[in-house]
Amino acid sequence: MLPLKSYTGVNDLDPIRYYSFPIIGKMYRERVQRCLAECTGGEHILEIGFGTGLTFLNLKDMYQNIHGLDLTVDVNPIHKLFLEHGVDTQLQNGSVLSMPYEDNYFDTVLLISIMEHLKPDELTKAFQEIHRVLKPGGQVIYGVPVERPFMVFMFRLLGHNIRDEHFSTEEDVYTHAKILFKEIARIVMPGIPAFFGPVYQVGHFQKQ
Repeated sequence: MLPLKSYTGVNDLDPIRYYSFPIIGKMYRERVQRCLAECTGGEHILEIGFGTGLTFLNLKDMYQNIHGLDLTVDVNPIHKLFLEHGVDTQLQNGSVLSMPYEDNYFDTVLLISIMEHLKPDELTKAFQEIHRVLKPGGQVIYGVPVERPFMVFMFRLLGHNIRDEHFSTEEDVYTHAKILFKEIARIVMPGIPAFFGPVYQVGHFQKQ
């Protein structure tokens, strides 16, 4: 990661400011690390909902070309920031529900804390689009919060109502992913301390 002050938040809901918080910041960083650990490398990766570009330095070491798609971020300052650090990116605004990419192009599609923001009936379309742009044998890696009372409490602690932002649970996302993809791994991240139970889930699936 770059120093946190280097990143530009997308909007008031962007979580980048939480990364410096004790305990909560560690969990935010770990969810990203667990998603990145599932990425196997290749020529092209697409990160959907890349936000501040938090993963780009890591992805540079694994992929030849980094593409990003985000609904709201101003792509120009993000591109400029990482170009100054030797990372050339191809960033666009757009939606996972209708992506401006050719078929069978990406080795990996990465989504960190994105799918829970879709309604269950939108998940089908999202996974169809992901399937379309992935190469045969390509992987989709997603991370989603595990919705439990502790997670709801954490959101309230940070000033958010989870119902205003999350419309699908981890089970909704997992169920829809299995329709089109082969399951490789399902990783559960415990809270800190661990007795709080699971707080995040990473799904690793493959296009056949």
